[in-house]
Amino acid sequence: MNYFLAIESDLPYVWNQATPEAKLIIIVLAVFSIFAWSVMLTKAMQMRQARKLNKLFMLEFRAQKTVLGIFLRNVHVEGCPLFAVYNEGCKELAGRLKSSDTSQQKLTLSTMEHVKRALERAVAEESLKLESGLILLAIAVSGAPFLGLLGTVWGVMSAFSYVGMKGTADLATMAPGVAGALITTVCGLLVAIPSMFGYNWLVHNLRVFTVELDNFAQELVSRIEIEFLENNGKSD
Repeated sequence: MNYFLAIESDLPYVWNQATPEAKLIIIVLAVFSIFAWSVMLTKAMQMRQARKLNKLFMLEFRAQKTVLGIFLRNVHVEGCPLFAVYNEGCKELAGRLKSSDTSQQKLTLSTMEHVKRALERAVAEESLKLESGLILLAIAVSGAPFLGLLGTVWGVMSAFSYVGMKGTADLATMAPGVAGALITTVCGLLVAIPSMFGYNWLVHNLRVFTVELDNFAQELVSRIEIEFLENNGKSD
């Protein structure tokens, strides 16, 4: 307990010993940290909500007797990636069926390809939405330690310049400047380490979501082919 109190009491002293350049770098790192934590918390909540809605949607989708069952009810589920893919695919499907020359509302192989491409675009768009913001974490992970190192090198350079002007190299002369220089490295690591863990966790979840989207698109294509594809497979 006394150890942490000592560290807390030393922080104002170390801050006062830091050079103006080091203080500027610390402020920049603090801004990085705010953005990084904001992204991590926002994306974590977004993915948690998306996972919950995906499960509920899959239960409802598989309970439908027809592919267009949910689509024809004109429902909208905000924040559900699977529903977004389903909705885009059904829009394309409904448009193709409406323009079909046959009275039985069947798809040919060529029109089925249009539906598949619509689903592929929807999967890509939803993946990009889930991935948005991760670049800020990547910048924090890779850039924060180097900013901290820059502040440390700059501070040490200033400390040695001060020692050169004083003409003495004792510990009492060097220690304040070195302490003020090292604080930027500490701040850089405090930004980078949580960002690294958060980034890796989010990337893992993003890969899981992407696989789920691809699998659902394949399942939807299979159901559409069973229900609407012409048996003879003739193209337009």
